[in-house]
Amino acid sequence: MNSLSEKEKELVAIGAAIGGNCIPCLEWHYKKCIELGFTKDQMRLAIAMAKKVKEVPNKMIYEAADQLIANNELSDAKSDIACSCG
Repeated sequence: MNSLSEKEKELVAIGAAIGGNCIPCLEWHYKKCIELGFTKDQMRLAIAMAKKVKEVPNKMIYEAADQLIANNELSDAKSDIACSCG
């Protein structure tokens, strides 16, 4: 990330804060973007992109859950990754 400007890094940080569900980080990087001269429209675009990226895995997990209910079976594509949530 050394080749990115300070302004570019802050837009990336906005996306990372959204991806990580970190409200304090989002607020801090939002304020930093204001200080660096970004317009609200520019930040809206960055936020919209982060939202689109984040929605993909949400959509996929909901579709997998619906498929399990509809088919009453697991998909053929089983993961080798063990679940650590329970």
